[in-house]
Amino acid sequence: MNTAASGAVPVRPFSLTRWFAITSLVCVSAISLVAAEVMSRLFTDRLLRRDAEVTMEFVQSIVAADEFAGHFSGGGDPARRAVLEDTFRRIAQIPDVLRANAYTTDGTVLLSTDRRLVGRNLGRNEELDDALAGRLVFNSGLVRKAEHAGIAASSNATGVPYFIEIYVPIRSGGDANGVVGVVELYKAPDELSEAIRQAHRIVWMSAILGALVLFGALFWIARRADSIMRHQQQRLIQAETLALVGEMASAVAHAVRNPLAAIRSSAEMAAETGPSPEQSEDIVRAVDRIEGWVRELLGYTQPVHGQRLAVDANAVIRKILGEFQRELTKRQVELVAKLDERLPPVRGDAALLGQVINSLVANAVDAVSAPGRIEVKSRVAADARHVEIDVADNGVGIPKGQLDTVFKPFFTTKPRGLGLGLPLAKRALERYDGALNVASTPGVGTTFTISLSVET
Repeated sequence: MNTAASGAVPVRPFSLTRWFAITSLVCVSAISLVAAEVMSRLFTDRLLRRDAEVTMEFVQSIVAADEFAGHFSGGGDPARRAVLEDTFRRIAQIPDVLRANAYTTDGTVLLSTDRRLVGRNLGRNEELDDALAGRLVFNSGLVRKAEHAGIAASSNATGVPYFIEIYVPIRSGGDANGVVGVVELYKAPDELSEAIRQAHRIVWMSAILGALVLFGALFWIARRADSIMRHQQQRLIQAETLALVGEMASAVAHAVRNPLAAIRSSAEMAAETGPSPEQSEDIVRAVDRIEGWVRELLGYTQPVHGQRLAVDANAVIRKILGEFQRELTKRQVELVAKLDERLPPVRGDAALLGQVINSLVANAVDAVSAPGRIEVKSRVAADARHVEIDVADNGVGIPKGQLDTVFKPFFTTKPRGLGLGLPLAKRALERYDGALNVASTPGVGTTFTISLSVET
């Protein structure tokens, strides 16, 4: 194949294994990461919630035993103040508590382990508002709010990653809705933090291991399937080639009898009476017919080895039309080429495409009579993903009832035709996902349209 003439550039074929590996790795990794993150957050939330509920139950048991809630509105009574402080001191001694605050219903700090906050209103606090509405509220981490001054540094100093803030509503007596204040606890639970870290490690290790196992299994299946498909594709190509060879061999063997008989008759007459120019021309024409059939047989039955090339269709068209120029001039047939110079490369094989165009132009030459006209066009299809090549003539056309049979093997309207040119051309194009269509009007002419995918 003349690469310079065809403008063919090697293109990397599609690799099922490679693309499946990339796609499945991305998908499996993404799903595993999302699942691990969701599970980690779920574990963390459940563990923190349970710790907050246990802390609330413990605080409320102390409050109930000491009648702590009843002294929130005690004003300046020293006795009530002493009870409040004693109960609050025991609450603040709960394990892992870094600091404790007690708030009145207006958000003022009534008691605190940090005496600088006593009597202050620390401004808008959504968690405190929710707790005053009777709900248990908790969150974790270094929540940077005004009343947290000094706690973050303490938490970092211990190296504990989870800093838990719990708001426990304090109710008066048995009234479920009578919230008289809120106790806020800041905790740095070492055991809980370690449990959360271990849970995270287990979740992420399980997700990574599961992703690797799943990816390995899928990759093995895809690679095995790719190998089987490639093997079957090669066998199909071989079977197709053998079937094609059988079809053409039988057709050529049958058709060769006539030109061989003509050659024999001309040779016998030349032996008896001496050679004449007419007899010599008959022999040459018969030999040319046989040689053309054999060349077509060899060209169309060459196996495709899976390599796809980016082909310059215009270059192939110009090359083929140049080979017909002398014959067309002799037959007084006008040849018009309208080629789109912005045509992108197409997917295929330059040699096969050249044979297809050669066959279509040869058919057009046989269909027209002097003075005739053959027009070859190339253009980008409306969808911009295909290139179309028209080979049109102003010959006798094809009857409507025969349009569905022109691509069937051995169908022909030519006295000396084999009926294999168009079926083989269609089959050659289909090797590269191309198509060949025909439109014809009797008495006006016929147009064959080649469609090929744009190589990306």
